[in-house]
Amino acid sequence: MNTPLLTMDNLTGALSRESFEERFSAALLKAVQNNLSLSLAVLDIDQFLLINENQGRQVGDAVLIELYKILQKLAPENTLIFRYGGDEFYLLLPEMTREQSLLLMERIRLAAAEERSYLEAHFSISLTVGIASYPIDGTAEDELQRKADQALYRAKKAGRGQVMLAYDEKMVPKTVHFTETQLERLSTLAEELIVTEARLLREALDDLINKYNVTRIKA
Repeated sequence: MNTPLLTMDNLTGALSRESFEERFSAALLKAVQNNLSLSLAVLDIDQFLLINENQGRQVGDAVLIELYKILQKLAPENTLIFRYGGDEFYLLLPEMTREQSLLLMERIRLAAAEERSYLEAHFSISLTVGIASYPIDGTAEDELQRKADQALYRAKKAGRGQVMLAYDEKMVPKTVHFTETQLERLSTLAEELIVTEARLLREALDDLINKYNVTRIKA
């Protein structure tokens, strides 16, 4: 069995975005095979762009490095921490339920707010976090990642500086919105791919939303 590639982020020392998919697949497979929980936490620094603009890029880098140290210190030893891009970090939390993950991420959020010294600058930072957990929020990688991202988005819209869990998505009857021919083709495609029709519809809607940048989150 090949060992997953551990590509590191040069600035913080966290795992890089390039290694996330492979590590997520392995962690989810282990959770499924052993009937264990697995949580994914997505977090970013609120208004990080303003930190870079007002304090300078060097201070912004110091904030990212210090945040990674906080994540390392407070998260369980088996946690996988990724710098997914810019000021966004992903945490894979093996054997942690959504409730346990919520408590952990709240401790991390408070610890980050209490840290105020970054090089010569002194200020506090605010974190916003979204969480999705296997199996309660989904059983597939893309579903869990999408729900964690959506929880982050809702937390941003609700005022930032908070931790929010994924929630059950309310589906509307598809027969109201599609023709009979479309539904027949959808059913055929779902059978060929061995997935649910609802999952295909969600993927198509997500692609449409992403096309028009509706999912863009203001930091």
